[in-house]
Amino acid sequence: MAEEKVKGPASYFPSIEKKYGQPIEHWLGMAREHLAAGEAHMEVVNWLKSEHGLGHGHANAVVAYAKAEQG
Repeated sequence: MAEEKVKGPASYFPSIEKKYGQPIEHWLGMAREHLAAGEAHMEVVNWLKSEHGLGHGHANAVVAYAKAEQG
């Protein structure tokens, strides 16, 4: 049986770790904190882009994943 391919935001995680040199939990933790503080999805995406240099797709994947965890 073949391995199931990772889909959705998590499919970006290996390239995010490789490109930015931090474990994905580092980025998710920061996104969770900002979301918990009441910031909107795009506010957190823009913060990750401007303050930490993430590309739009990578920042969006991190925030979308963290937001989905919240339920």
